[in-house]
Amino acid sequence: MTLEILRKVGLSEGEIKVYSALLGLGVSPVNKIHEKTGIERRNIYDILNKLIERGLVTYITENKKRFFQISHPNKIIGYLEERKHEIERIEGEIEAEIPSILKEFESIRPDINAEIYRGADGIKAVWEDTLNYKKVYWIGSGRYVPKRFPHFFASWNKRRIRLKVKWYNLLRHEMRREVKPMPLEHAKFLPKEFSGNPTVICIYGNKVVNFLYGDRLFAFVIESKELAESYVRYHEYLWDSVASQSSIRKRA
Repeated sequence: MTLEILRKVGLSEGEIKVYSALLGLGVSPVNKIHEKTGIERRNIYDILNKLIERGLVTYITENKKRFFQISHPNKIIGYLEERKHEIERIEGEIEAEIPSILKEFESIRPDINAEIYRGADGIKAVWEDTLNYKKVYWIGSGRYVPKRFPHFFASWNKRRIRLKVKWYNLLRHEMRREVKPMPLEHAKFLPKEFSGNPTVICIYGNKVVNFLYGDRLFAFVIESKELAESYVRYHEYLWDSVASQSSIRKRA
């Protein structure tokens, strides 16, 4: 498997070395990455921060120590969307490389996984990941991404519709007057008591995401089958017992 294609995407030699090391190592502290790449530790931190900002690498903190890992390889495609006009001629070649990266990625992925994303690119990377699943459940949605990143959302939503990804959306109370229906969206509104800070819960596949859409953009992703099932039941309870009916669509 070659990561030469990442050079065409625009990653530096150091970024390619670190990404490749994490692909082989799995969840790793900086000292393991240093041993694998030979890059100085202070430079590794700079490289990791750049990869995190692009949504290609995430980290978790355990016992006050950070452990790094690559994000889902499909997020490379999301990163490409931001540079689509620059690299249209090599997009097919890049997509052809994803299965080989994905095969190695899946072989090192733990059963329970946690990832942290920061900044605009990090948020977009998580949204890209939702396109790999047919149903997405939202709690507390306020149309934050469509408002803050309209060009990204327009492109992303076209792909969502093409892939037939359904939304089950529990919107914030104040969205009742301004929300417009979207294809494949089923929606209700939460009581006003649920409104407050710009935080949103998203559930898809075996993943639960806590988004923070304040001045600092942040997403914390936990991958756990048991946790995701519990949050889906929580969503269903709110849907059936707490939320009010919208004029969009009923839950199917």
